[in-house]
Amino acid sequence: MFESVFAPKPGEKVLFIIDMAHGSLDDSDAWAALREMAQDWYKAFKKMGAEMGFSVDILKYEATGRHNAPIPKEVVDAARRSNLVIAMTEYSASSSLKPVCDAAKTITRCASMPTVERRMEETAFRANYDQVRAYATAIERMLNDAVGAEIAFSTRDNLYIDLRYRVAESDSGDCSKTGQFINFPSGEGAKAPYEATPEEAIRFGESRTEGVLPARYDTELVRYVVRQNRIVDVLGNAKKASEMRTFFAENDTRRNIAELGIGCNPNAIVTGNILEDEKVGLHIAYGMSTHLGGKVKSDMHQDIVYAKGCPIEGTTVTLINADDARIELIRDAILQYDLLK
Repeated sequence: MFESVFAPKPGEKVLFIIDMAHGSLDDSDAWAALREMAQDWYKAFKKMGAEMGFSVDILKYEATGRHNAPIPKEVVDAARRSNLVIAMTEYSASSSLKPVCDAAKTITRCASMPTVERRMEETAFRANYDQVRAYATAIERMLNDAVGAEIAFSTRDNLYIDLRYRVAESDSGDCSKTGQFINFPSGEGAKAPYEATPEEAIRFGESRTEGVLPARYDTELVRYVVRQNRIVDVLGNAKKASEMRTFFAENDTRRNIAELGIGCNPNAIVTGNILEDEKVGLHIAYGMSTHLGGKVKSDMHQDIVYAKGCPIEGTTVTLINADDARIELIRDAILQYDLLK
């Protein structure tokens, strides 16, 4: 897997990055196990490096406490000086690391692995990544052909996502070439919805993303009311709904609907770990979208997964093309793999 996915080469610099609990951020058994796994992978790469002629280093930093909050500048600078970055962190650093890979003169490729668990070595890591690549590429193509997506949830809520004027991406498990950025385990196609910047709104009109995005937090159901690609209201009378109203009021950019993602790793399973859950099927994110080709910068990017077996399921996802052709890509919360062949 190391050789086929990451393909380290003689003379390259490999960097592992790990975030650490501090202050009010409490450590946990799962976080400690993640760091132990990172140390084991680091040692394995060190052994490979001694045999193949590449160097391996590890860098630790204080955790941000929020997925896709900016990581320290010195960590980003170290990533820029490295050929392969493997981020085995508790809090996702994707929004900080992807721009490093996208830079014009980059030497870097990166695999982001927030909250990774060793058990994934027996599930999603063991996928046939040639097959995953074909599925992800097919979803990327279908999202690029679509101008919108109609989504129905098991809560009987509905959401329409505007897919115009943005370019989809695929995450296929190949991190062998300079400039590539993957989440690992991999397997999805994703697209940032059309947010309609002020300039775009004049030219193309407002975003048509509208409806209700449901989320379950333990036993509490919260509904996010969405208009013009923004969360404009939080429905619910319990504790979490109140917390989320405050959360969105603190930073208006967090209201942005940032991603429509379709997972396509047949070996992935739903366990409550977003990193693997999102490779099973539908997931939708709010917050930052710039690292996915969108236009909204934020201090966070949070996915909600609606795959089969999640507390809330996306029962159907229907892609709508410019010619009004309709493709039911997800039915009964299950990705229709036969459409991807």
